[in-house]
Amino acid sequence: MSSTFKYRFQSPLGGLAADLTAEYALPGADDEFFLRVDRHVSLSLPQGVSWRDAAWLSFGLAAHAPDLALRNPQGIRVRVTALEFPLAHFRSEVAALAMDGWIRQELSLPDHGLRAVFDAEQRSYGFHWGEQPEPFSDDLLK
Repeated sequence: MSSTFKYRFQSPLGGLAADLTAEYALPGADDEFFLRVDRHVSLSLPQGVSWRDAAWLSFGLAAHAPDLALRNPQGIRVRVTALEFPLAHFRSEVAALAMDGWIRQELSLPDHGLRAVFDAEQRSYGFHWGEQPEPFSDDLLK
């Protein structure tokens, strides 16, 4: 059964927001498209999701992949059924924070330090990814 997590971060600019509706199950033999996030963890996305949102949802799930794999050695699939947000209060990074919140709410996993912050001096948002390496930074081009 699916559940919804409502991510909210207030700031002087209004804030950031996203509602993530998802469910989890054992991986099946169905022919549903999915992304493999880890050896035992996969992600199914709703039709029409933006590639940026898909990447950040994957990152938010990957932050918890070791814990998920330990708890579910047979594998687990997270199926996102909706990602909704007001355009004025959204950046694609918020998808990772909504996934992190949903996982911690639904599966009682530990907080890994994924956070949004507001820099008053710059009047902009920043993001902290806890113990995770900087997202999407490959050493392939060095």
